[in-house]
Amino acid sequence: MELRPEQLASQPASQALAPVYLIAGPETLRVLEAADAVRARARADGIDEREVFDADGRDFDWNQVEGSFNAPSLFSARRLMEVRLPSGKPGKDGAEVISQFCANPAPDVVLMITCNEWSKAHQGKWAEAVNRVGVLSVAWAIKPHELPDWIERRLRGKGLRADPAAVQRLAERVEGNLLAAAQEIDKLALLAAGQTLDVDTMESLVADAARYDVFRLLEASFSGQPAAVLRMLAGLRGEGEAVAALMPMVIRELLSTAGLARVQARGGNLAAEMKSRGIWESRQAPFKRALQRHPEPKRWDRFVAEAGLVDRMAKGRADGDPWLGVERLLLAVAEARAVRLLARA
Repeated sequence: MELRPEQLASQPASQALAPVYLIAGPETLRVLEAADAVRARARADGIDEREVFDADGRDFDWNQVEGSFNAPSLFSARRLMEVRLPSGKPGKDGAEVISQFCANPAPDVVLMITCNEWSKAHQGKWAEAVNRVGVLSVAWAIKPHELPDWIERRLRGKGLRADPAAVQRLAERVEGNLLAAAQEIDKLALLAAGQTLDVDTMESLVADAARYDVFRLLEASFSGQPAAVLRMLAGLRGEGEAVAALMPMVIRELLSTAGLARVQARGGNLAAEMKSRGIWESRQAPFKRALQRHPEPKRWDRFVAEAGLVDRMAKGRADGDPWLGVERLLLAVAEARAVRLLARA
């Protein structure tokens, strides 16, 4: 069965352990906490023996794992076996070993597989085998518009209450950084117990730990969040980032979306085109929103041309302020009415 990572952490003590768990996804904090919940549940069940296999790289010998399934426990009646598989791809041998275990789980073994990379393309027969007999829990990255709800639930879990404006301020301070958000909420639980947090209290107690990067910046722009675009650009500039370092990714994504716009305009299969470009399902929503705002291929060609101009500004090959140029470009992508900001729109 499929469970959210947070559901694993909240399962009652009376819930029996599954024979196998697959916890995967790009959001490291959620993966770690879900895995910790399984470990804690195993300890509560009297499982004191734990084996860890780092299946990182093509040279990993899956016979080690298979042999351990069949070896007797040394210190307790049951064992927790962890297989760390960062790539989420066990290969032919690994898929076969995992599938065989799922077909006939060893009665004295609880198997937990953790992965850092995950998409729909990873979900092969071995993952389906896990889902049939155990638990599949995918920790997708928290999207910018989902972060306030995630923070509010976390605050409630720590016995804290905050008004909506305070929650939004914390979301702005820790933009995209769940680990920083969790640390700040733990601190608030110590410093503000019993209080209903307002904006002023949040401002005084929370550090500015935002993690600004070009990936989040583009996601905010494509998702139609102009305020977030302005905030992230200010953060990047304050951190000493250079426009020239941002532009290769900006240009790449705009070129890709221009191609998607042409496929959409001629009635092609947009989902298949996204997949062929390496845009998996977990990343498709911002592109779809952007294409709804700007369906015309010529608009995207215009954005690409503008990005080229900004890139030349950043390299001193054209006149103009590159920070102002990239700001206007990404605002135009985020908000259709802002296209008029472009110099030659």
